[in-house]
Amino acid sequence: MVDKALDGAITQLIAAGEIKGKSGELTLVHSLGKIPAKRVIVAGLGKQAQFNVDSIRRVSAEACRFARGKAAKRVATIVHGGGVGGVELEKAAQAITEGATLGLYRFRRHMSKEPENGDVQEFLIIERDEAKRAQLEKGRDLGRVVAEAVVFARDMINEPANFMTPSIMADIARNMAGQYGLELTVLERAQMKELGMGGMLGVSQGSHQDPKFIILSYRGDPGSQKTVGLVGKGITFDSGGISLKPAEDMGDMKGDMAGGATVMAVMRALGTLKPKINVTAVIPATENLPGGSALKPGDVIKAMNGKTIEIISTDAEGRLILGDALSYAVKNGLSPVVDVATLTGAVRVALGDVTVGVFSNNEDFSKKVMMAAADAGERMWQMPMFEEYKEQYKSDVADVKNTGGRYGGAITAAQFVGEFVGDTPWVHLDIAGTSLTSKEKGHVVKGATGVAVRTLINLVMKLAAE
Repeated sequence: MVDKALDGAITQLIAAGEIKGKSGELTLVHSLGKIPAKRVIVAGLGKQAQFNVDSIRRVSAEACRFARGKAAKRVATIVHGGGVGGVELEKAAQAITEGATLGLYRFRRHMSKEPENGDVQEFLIIERDEAKRAQLEKGRDLGRVVAEAVVFARDMINEPANFMTPSIMADIARNMAGQYGLELTVLERAQMKELGMGGMLGVSQGSHQDPKFIILSYRGDPGSQKTVGLVGKGITFDSGGISLKPAEDMGDMKGDMAGGATVMAVMRALGTLKPKINVTAVIPATENLPGGSALKPGDVIKAMNGKTIEIISTDAEGRLILGDALSYAVKNGLSPVVDVATLTGAVRVALGDVTVGVFSNNEDFSKKVMMAAADAGERMWQMPMFEEYKEQYKSDVADVKNTGGRYGGAITAAQFVGEFVGDTPWVHLDIAGTSLTSKEKGHVVKGATGVAVRTLINLVMKLAAE
């Protein structure tokens, strides 16, 4: 229809070989007053056999960024995938909304200079058939909630560490609880001591920032005794402690609280979506810094569940605070439990910056997580958890030591974390390779990705439906 109004301009460009329809190809056509829109973007969707919901999310993001680069303020799109693509209208509208919102994301809070091109002010999904409107609106509304949750996580992770301390994380949780009807408890250092949280106390003792143990609860099914647990690592800055990291790229360690931001973002979405399920998020938040009182290699600490830990490296701190957080979750009857953490460099060696490592003690539950990830278009891969790996972190002076050596590092770290969950169905997501990116691709932009937020929202909604 647009091609006809433009006197066959698009057909002519296809015939000339300028438009090939390849995935990611974007061509700008000036309408010269023949239609109300001044410019038309022709987006390549790739081969039909490879087209899926994630293709819609990607093209929506890239086309919107392209339009913003041309100083467009109002953008409208057809329902990609709603025709020959064979995608359900609701899912197509959700993917378009997510793609546009996430693709246009940028973090400029600390920049005084205005961007070269301003923001897109209005984004429209066009559909002439009024009968399809309800489906499209439902998909759009869900896409907006999910995308805004991801943006919330990205904003937190992108903040410099002096603007995202444990206390600030607790304040954000407090504001969120008030706005979305969540219950909040924040444990202070004295309460952590009473509960025997040696991991939290040990990691935090080198920092002047007080640690905060944040508990957010959503009660969507008051009649049920069951509560799903989400645990997120909240190291607001990780210097490595006494086992100091190299200076190069240490600034990226402001993002070591990505797991905490992820589960907080999920709770924010649940407060809007209101599924019939109970969910509690646990976020152990602290800095890991060297200092006269800092934890030292060779020290022995005791976690909340009574397990003693020999410290081999103070840079293996995430598993120490997760040990206390998971002990707390299990003691309070949360089940099943997912923990999310930027835990190991080893997972990046194994899976690069493309795939999240998945580790579990329960095959049925891990399948549910993997299915939720597939539906979200987030790449995850399950790793082995054989008993033999546990030999690597046996200690001569305590129950366990906090590293298992170089080989299979992501697995031994996950096995260590698993020491604190007992028989509770549990999945560990190691997002260390995927939480940050240095380039734009589809709905992912430079900086924090917000990975796993969409997967966990999907998971909770599926568990609620069950």
